[in-house]
Amino acid sequence: MPDFSILITDWAHEQARLSRVRRAVFIDEQGVPEDLEWDADDAGAVHLLAVDGAGQAIGCARLLPDGHIGRMAVLPAWLGRGVGWALLAAVLDTAQARGHGTLRLSAQTHAAGFYARAGFVAVGRAYEEAGIPHVAMQKRLS
Repeated sequence: MPDFSILITDWAHEQARLSRVRRAVFIDEQGVPEDLEWDADDAGAVHLLAVDGAGQAIGCARLLPDGHIGRMAVLPAWLGRGVGWALLAAVLDTAQARGHGTLRLSAQTHAAGFYARAGFVAVGRAYEEAGIPHVAMQKRLS
């Protein structure tokens, strides 16, 4: 039994906890400029929040209405413990329930193998986003 759970939520209800994870991973750890991290897409997205047994945020992801997955992050202390996989599975289930046919994401190149194991396929060449190498990936849902 995992020592965490995944909540399906929205920005209005969980902005504080979602923001803490994204700030720690993207801004503080990876050096993403703050003005690139926060955008208007948060308001209309479905957010997934991973919390530990004490209710502390440990990971997050979002699904946009057009089927783009993004802002997937797991705090360093929780890497390798199944949190990322559980978040991605919850995103896929949510997307399926919402009738998405194809999902797209912009993967940091070091994480492309993780998404490939879940059936995502790279589309095109690598590119830089926020100073970090990325590759576009997509997956068709059945």
